[in-house]
Amino acid sequence: MDIRIGIQNSPREIGFETSRPAAEIEKAVAAALGGEASYLKLSDDKGKIYIVPVSTIAYVEIGSEESRRVGFVG
Repeated sequence: MDIRIGIQNSPREIGFETSRPAAEIEKAVAAALGGEASYLKLSDDKGKIYIVPVSTIAYVEIGSEESRRVGFVG
């Protein structure tokens, strides 16, 4: 699943893929934005860890859990 995090006052966004379920990602984002933590911590499939201060998050886009298709569509 694709995750994209927009950062305030930055033209770029953080984008990565993770195998964690959408409900788990949504719960982590809601907890961080709800004031339970001062940062959002997520990891990707390659083992990288992303820590983003909650005060700088503009948006979090959670992609679908469908796998990407490879090849041509007829």
